[in-house]
Amino acid sequence: MRTLSSLLSALALLLTLTFAWTGVAASIAAAQAPRERTLFVSAVDDKGEPIEGLGPDAFVIRENGQRREVLRVSRATEPIDIALLVDNSAAATDEITFIRDAVAKFVADMAANNRVALIGLADRPTILVEYTNDPAKLTAGAARLFAMPGSGMTLLDAVVETSQGLEKREGARAVIVPVVTDGTEFTNRYSKDVVAALKRAGAAFHAVTMGTFLHSDQDHGIRERSFLLDEGPRATGGQRITLLAPNALTTWMQRLARELSSQYKVVYGRPDSLYASDDVAITSARPGVTMRGTPARGETGATK
Repeated sequence: MRTLSSLLSALALLLTLTFAWTGVAASIAAAQAPRERTLFVSAVDDKGEPIEGLGPDAFVIRENGQRREVLRVSRATEPIDIALLVDNSAAATDEITFIRDAVAKFVADMAANNRVALIGLADRPTILVEYTNDPAKLTAGAARLFAMPGSGMTLLDAVVETSQGLEKREGARAVIVPVVTDGTEFTNRYSKDVVAALKRAGAAFHAVTMGTFLHSDQDHGIRERSFLLDEGPRATGGQRITLLAPNALTTWMQRLARELSSQYKVVYGRPDSLYASDDVAITSARPGVTMRGTPARGETGATK
């Protein structure tokens, strides 16, 4: 009996050591494996039109100022979660016809291969159409856009709530597109917190603004909105499209749709690190090309 007991104890010890070594070996292999990271990148010309056919040599990526090797470049085919934040406050009364037309054409361009939500900004953020790829639902939602008399806008609140919703979604790409006028902004939030929410969600912020958007240090809402419209696009790989009047809104929204539909998936190598760098910059090695990039959401290692 003692001999059998000794054999069983020895076997148990051997199994324990085997499992322990397997775990150590896996950790060593993971540490030695090359790390990859993915960016979804827009490449546009001086007119804002997408440029096709670019290879790895056209992309320059730096982390903390250090250039990284571009490993693979392909066309991005992953669906995008797109949140359209639409100003339907009283300030948008004169622009609402243009907004309806621009939103309808944008969702017609984007819905088939992506998931789009419509969110109204009057008085409080209100989901008008949940995320869907059904063009009919989105077109019907756009047709129901009317300015609410006596209401103000809630852009900052909507960006935070939308970002929190996107955190629960699993798509590799996410975009928030506010289409807003320069009316009153109702919020108690601070822009730095809103930008932080955008970054946690991994969402690119493409702001389309109509009006003068004069800055005011005395008005909390207007001040923080100014900061958000400045920092939000820069911090997330988005852009700000500034229009003084709504006449060209449809043209610019369709141009944005073409840009988002023509993004590149750029995979680059980076050294092993305990921390993922937030300081990632992408530029073009070619003159006359503007690039904007947003990291893939929730990746643990990029694949082809």
